[in-house]
Amino acid sequence: MEKAVIPQKIITDDLDAILEALPTHIVALLRERDDKHELLEVVMDLGRVPEARFPGREVVMSEVEVTDDDIQYVISRISEFSDDNRAGIERTLHRISRMCNRQGRVVGLTCRVGRAVYGTIRVIEDLVTTGKSILLLGRPGVGKTTMLREVARVLADDLNKRVIIVDTSNEIAGDGDIPHPAIGKARRMQVPTPSRQHAVMIEAVENHMPEVIVIDEIGTELEAVAARTIAERGVQLVATAHGNELQNLVSNPTLADLIGGIQSVTLSDEEARRRRTQKTVLERRAPPTFDVLVEIQSWDRVAIHEDVASTVDALLRGFEEAPEVREMDEDGKLRIFTTRDLAQEQRVLERQGPEPETPPRRIYAFGVSRRRLDQAVRQTAVAATLAEHLADADVVITLRNYYRRKLPALREAEARGVPIYVLRANTVAQMEQCLLSMQESTRTVDPIAQALEEAEDGSLQVADGGRLVELAPQNAYIRRLQHELAQRYNVSSRSLGREPHRRVQLFQPDGGQPPEG
Repeated sequence: MEKAVIPQKIITDDLDAILEALPTHIVALLRERDDKHELLEVVMDLGRVPEARFPGREVVMSEVEVTDDDIQYVISRISEFSDDNRAGIERTLHRISRMCNRQGRVVGLTCRVGRAVYGTIRVIEDLVTTGKSILLLGRPGVGKTTMLREVARVLADDLNKRVIIVDTSNEIAGDGDIPHPAIGKARRMQVPTPSRQHAVMIEAVENHMPEVIVIDEIGTELEAVAARTIAERGVQLVATAHGNELQNLVSNPTLADLIGGIQSVTLSDEEARRRRTQKTVLERRAPPTFDVLVEIQSWDRVAIHEDVASTVDALLRGFEEAPEVREMDEDGKLRIFTTRDLAQEQRVLERQGPEPETPPRRIYAFGVSRRRLDQAVRQTAVAATLAEHLADADVVITLRNYYRRKLPALREAEARGVPIYVLRANTVAQMEQCLLSMQESTRTVDPIAQALEEAEDGSLQVADGGRLVELAPQNAYIRRLQHELAQRYNVSSRSLGREPHRRVQLFQPDGGQPPEG
């Protein structure tokens, strides 16, 4: 489904402030560039030429090597470095990090441009306003802190909530005693040293009566415990943590408490037989600290687990619960993808007859040589491009040994219904054969869409007076979708049989329970 949102993002970067802190011979060249608004950071290492880093490229800014005087020039124009070797420029979001030799002398600086981006939470704004605690995950540089800053502003200014930011290294609200305007009316508590973050988190709750606490990068066990303590006091938490997806937290003993903690449980013989599992299994230890988990895949695309508890329980039992994916297009329309929506679109296309010419397939190479795959695409002239990230792909190509191990990325692809092509060898010839077979196949059958179509046809048959319809065996996740679909047609359903042959039966609600079969 789609809904209109405000498309425009407003970006402020205070670029002049960081340029004024740099040596003259670097600044002169930077000011002349038309793309300086894309500048990410400037790197200055003693005895090397300075470099400016832009998205996807690096540019030498001077042929003159960096001297100790150049480094001291920058240090004299910024704040003092903290215990984590970071400093800033007052009332800006810029960050300057230092490298020291063994005697403590500064021999390198990374001057990173900080930007406030207004409008980044449109994709999750409805979740933020519910009062639920939200955990943001994503790779470095994907925009976690930028989104967190905007969350604090919206909650403080638009919803008039008492918001406290626990600001380690002044990442969220900028350097100096006066916070950056990007946080709105939210208040900021600075953390003197990263090792004290957990104590400041508790202090914020005990001394300042917040309704919301915002935290960047929960990374230690003490911080995870402090987060749980805050949540148990009824305070809304919005935070970021290390990791790209929920599965990372399940396998991280330090941060697993954020999603309820994982413990090993020994079952009785009877219970183990009933579950058809080993006697020792993994289970969630407690309710999750965070109600909702958001995996930030790009600036305009996120995957959302709205019920962390049920998702973790499913993972521990060997099932995958596909998240809801939200994507904002360039026109500012927010599209929400669910398994049911995608299956419905698939059925509509099938009923309309031949599909129109489709765009090139986006292939994600997992464990496969991208260089060879690109060569195979050129030689076969197949309409395909290589995707940088799994979230952007509609086809995955991998090797047999990776597929057999069922690594997390491949499990995610299967859960999303993305077709996976398996190669025997990492050779150009194998890739060409795969691409050609892919081209010959005009449609790859989505197993989830196929199962839901079967359930829909069966429900219609029962609703029209049929006695009982038995569907093909499916896993627990697909069976749940089939049960939900049957409810929409006022048809009763139940699961029967044992894995892997467990299946759904459909029958009339006034006809009583069907006989066992």
